[in-house]
Amino acid sequence: MNEVKNPKKPFIYYYMIVFLIIFLVNALVMPMIDRNQVVEVDYGTFIRMTEENQVGLVSVQTNQIVFRDKADTQTYRTGLMYDPELTQRLYEHGAVYGSEIVDEMSPLLAFFLSWVLPLLMFSLIARLLMKQMNKKMGAGSMAFGMGKSNAKVYVKSSAGIKFDDVEGVDEAEESLQEIVDYLHDPGKYRDIGATMPKGVLLVGPPGTGKTMLAKAVAGEAEVPFFSISGSEFVEMFVGMGASKVRDLFRQAKEKAPCIVFIDEIDAIGKKRDSRMGGNDEREQTLNQLLTEMDGFEASGGVVILAATNRPESLDPALTRPGRFDRRVPVELPDLKGREAILRVHAKKIRIAADVDYARVARMASGASGAELANIVNEAALRAVRDGRTEAEQADLEAAIEIVIAGYEKKNAILTDREKSIVAYHEIGHALVAAKQSHSAPVQKITIVPRTSGALGYTMQVDEGNHYLMSREELVNKIATYTAGRAAEELIFGSATTGASNDIEQATKLARAMITRYGMSEEFGMVAMETMENAYLGGDASLTCSPETQSKIDRLVVDTVREQYDRARAILAENRAALDRLAKHLYEKETITGEEFMTLLG
Repeated sequence: MNEVKNPKKPFIYYYMIVFLIIFLVNALVMPMIDRNQVVEVDYGTFIRMTEENQVGLVSVQTNQIVFRDKADTQTYRTGLMYDPELTQRLYEHGAVYGSEIVDEMSPLLAFFLSWVLPLLMFSLIARLLMKQMNKKMGAGSMAFGMGKSNAKVYVKSSAGIKFDDVEGVDEAEESLQEIVDYLHDPGKYRDIGATMPKGVLLVGPPGTGKTMLAKAVAGEAEVPFFSISGSEFVEMFVGMGASKVRDLFRQAKEKAPCIVFIDEIDAIGKKRDSRMGGNDEREQTLNQLLTEMDGFEASGGVVILAATNRPESLDPALTRPGRFDRRVPVELPDLKGREAILRVHAKKIRIAADVDYARVARMASGASGAELANIVNEAALRAVRDGRTEAEQADLEAAIEIVIAGYEKKNAILTDREKSIVAYHEIGHALVAAKQSHSAPVQKITIVPRTSGALGYTMQVDEGNHYLMSREELVNKIATYTAGRAAEELIFGSATTGASNDIEQATKLARAMITRYGMSEEFGMVAMETMENAYLGGDASLTCSPETQSKIDRLVVDTVREQYDRARAILAENRAALDRLAKHLYEKETITGEEFMTLLG
């Protein structure tokens, strides 16, 4: 997303610069010119120079004495003193009387230096500035290019992005393929009386490929593609953003058929309200966008694509039928989509032929397309660090750990007691997960500290796609989260700060079961909480009375405590296995899921 540009300076700013230059010339430069012509000396110096026969021409004035040296190279000035013998002394030492020694600067020259020269300097600077800004923003009739659209234009190219370059969003591709078909052959749609949507809104989490999809539509249709960020419409002066919108649509109509893509449209498309002190510039820009979308027909060949992570914040007038007629969700990829995305990005690097992409895709559950691209790049970097010419399976798996938990902290040295506590903590997670049904298999356990702050972690990986979770699966997850602390207290009789993230996750899940999933006997199927910004992590807000909130808090505490007691009972029941596995992990520091299950028996 492009950042908001600095506001342009008004013309009064440049006029102030002119007067500042004129003032400085008159106050500093002119006195300096005059001061460089005459040297001020005291009367004693004048007497000494006279007696040493160094004075040539002398002019005695009403309030000062001005004289020149014998070589006639420098003019001096001194104050007038009572000296009856001055005339005789000057005559004896060869000085000559004169009328005016210092010529005053001509009024024409003074006017030129004081006014004309600063104005010429400013005119030259202004021309250079205007030339630079017009070159940067594009020549136009508007002063300094203000109000002109900064949209980047991509024309059709054989090297452009196509749908084959975008994986993991098959449903979105299918919906957008219709737009491409219309731009290629609009006649068959006109024959039946159908019109294409004026606008298509791409919504989804960050990194899922919304911008790439828009470019792929233009690449498949082989039409000009105008790309601009919503923040680029935001200006300091009211009316500039609206002017940019008009200019953008004017260019689009001239190059139709074409595609206009507005990224992060929520920067200008937020809901309008009646509160005082609102952003008039943003609202005028939005109003102009609404007007422009009403002002062209879909048959004209201009298709508007827009992307946002916050569709719920958009103004209803923008998302109604007739403007953005179609909403295309671009969700996180499933298992098959992640595998396809990994294969696409793996073509850009040297990679071993025996890499199991399906295994890597399972380990990267919940990753977006951008994160998968980062994982492939991290694998290539790791291969280079190890001195190999191609990335291997181990590099990809290690890259996932880097993205999830950060790099290994090679200088972090734990004491023997701390290392033992972390080993029991992580084995507690893995053992409780393994002893429960409806839990994802353990993939890896490690007690190597990471740069994210984790002293260790247990990785669980589902075998396939998992879209729904039952109540049993959720409570099992809570029990697994609490198992680390349960193992610490069972073995060492005390608690540490290492379970802070586990506690947070268990509490969050227990609260969601009660307030959003309707899984409590006391409240049943009643929503006590709403989610906002679902694509940006989600912000939960309770929609109930304070009395109900206190009941929810009590139910959350009871749910987490109940699962903690269950986890502790499982560990106490399998104490021998817990000790054996923790000792093995303490010695090896990292074990795989297969190794764990073998030792567990």
